[in-house]
Amino acid sequence: MKLVRYGRPGKEKPGLIDDEGKLRDLSGVIDDIGPEQLSDKVLRKLDKIPHADLPLVRGNPRFGVPVSKIGKFIGIGLNYYDHAKEMDLPIPTEPIVFMKAISCLSGPDDPVMLPKGSKKTDWEVELGVIIGTRARHVTVKDAEKHIAGYCVVNDISEREFQFERGSQWDKGKGCDTFGPVGPWLVTRDEVYFPDKLDLYLELNGKRMQSGSTDNMIFSVPQIISYLSQFMTLEPGDVIATGTPPGVGNGRKPKRFLKKGDFMRLGIAGLGEQQQDVIAFQQY
Repeated sequence: MKLVRYGRPGKEKPGLIDDEGKLRDLSGVIDDIGPEQLSDKVLRKLDKIPHADLPLVRGNPRFGVPVSKIGKFIGIGLNYYDHAKEMDLPIPTEPIVFMKAISCLSGPDDPVMLPKGSKKTDWEVELGVIIGTRARHVTVKDAEKHIAGYCVVNDISEREFQFERGSQWDKGKGCDTFGPVGPWLVTRDEVYFPDKLDLYLELNGKRMQSGSTDNMIFSVPQIISYLSQFMTLEPGDVIATGTPPGVGNGRKPKRFLKKGDFMRLGIAGLGEQQQDVIAFQQY
């Protein structure tokens, strides 16, 4: 299944994309798509509903983050061999872990806002993993069963904040709008080979990133098992698993986002995002 949340920010309704690519309303069946709806039991129940009988949603509503009440937004750094090479950094011997602020979450097509004082805002298309059941000290072998599904993430990063303003990456990763997620959650039963997915990102129509998850240093099960040794992963937690080469900070000359830029990015079978880049706005 492809599960979505659609509507105005803060007013999203649950829905799904049927086999014909049409948006169907799930609000008569469930209140939302959140931690309580991500277990295998609930997902199987939703899958058994005749999708063609669900109300058809007209028009082209906005898509929000496909999961509500996300508790943790975790990032894995330098997890592609070719990306580590372009950044001229050593291959990690253990996953590099950072946190993205929950307040940075945004819909897949919502604008990306340059933070105040930004000089080096960058892009990163990534495979996102959404946890479905609690994972605590799980083995690599058992890790997959804790996954609800997969999604596209754009791990927007301000490189000056990340690398030049102290030793912690988090403040370069958590600015408002720096976490577009979606357009949908694809349940794990429909993603047969998460280690063989093509990823891409275009900036103003020019291909900047091309890669495959088969070039990941640490696989999704390895990442989940590793994280679960240090923190309990809860239903609804999102993990961004790293980016392939082609980021702005790795190009020669370097290229960073500016007002008026337009990004289009996606992962095979998981959908596509597109974002306008806008200047800082004081709310």
